[in-house]
Amino acid sequence: MSAYSGIIQRFRPGARLLAARPLAGGVSAEVTALQVAHPDGRAETLVLRRHGAADLARDPDIAAHEFRLLQVLQTAGVPAPRPLHLDTSGTILPTPFLLQSFVDGDPADVPADPDDHMRQIAEALAAIHRVPASDVPFLPQQEEQAAALIARHRPEPDETLAESRLRAALAAWPPPRRNPPVLLHGDYWPGNLLWRGGRLQAVVDWEDAAAGDPLADLANARLELFIAHDEDAMAALTRHYLALSGIDPASLPRWDLWAALRPIAGLPGWGLEPEEEHRLRERHRAFTDRALAAVGG
Repeated sequence: MSAYSGIIQRFRPGARLLAARPLAGGVSAEVTALQVAHPDGRAETLVLRRHGAADLARDPDIAAHEFRLLQVLQTAGVPAPRPLHLDTSGTILPTPFLLQSFVDGDPADVPADPDDHMRQIAEALAAIHRVPASDVPFLPQQEEQAAALIARHRPEPDETLAESRLRAALAAWPPPRRNPPVLLHGDYWPGNLLWRGGRLQAVVDWEDAAAGDPLADLANARLELFIAHDEDAMAALTRHYLALSGIDPASLPRWDLWAALRPIAGLPGWGLEPEEEHRLRERHRAFTDRALAAVGG
């Protein structure tokens, strides 16, 4: 608690730390909500993000890059937490950290109007993709990441999820470039969207952000919605997004295949209950079969 108090004193002199509680957020980041009392009686909640060993190994400057990215998002009007403070000194905590605003929301918000729900998801995604790649030169190139994943053949592919067929269909990578490179969230799915009262409040967890073809984010969202909801939800998101963005969707089936390949290696380690894993595998395979049929695979 003393380290947290030191952070508050540096960022909000005179304020007092009331409590600290862990939050879910990111694959390897440690995320903590800090409740603060100001001398005038005003209460405030801040969010402390510390990236874990995997993130730091991938990008030692990831905290600074995420802070800069949140600044870009604020300027662009993308619903995201506000960046408040960056510390790379190592004098309070041994690793870099950033403070951002707390967003009061819940990813499990139940929509009263499913189509409007998909429209809001599409609006936020289109807003992200209006940020050109030139505005985020510090981010990795998604096309390189995708190529590395496709080339990473495993000794025992998961054929229940058609892994070999997926890789064969993706052998001629990358697909033709028909869209200018833009900012990508990198993991755009319902778990990274915060809602309150049926309104989207923020897109969170930006540690996988990259620059590349907007179809990458769209394909990932399509897969997640197909698995979590149904084909209608996926179709509604796609319809709204394409109307808002005006991008060329010709290569979408191949990006769908790439999105389907992404989670295969890690799925056994997710710790799902057998029934839930069985359902996820069935839905994943159905999505893959649709994409393979679309590319003639």
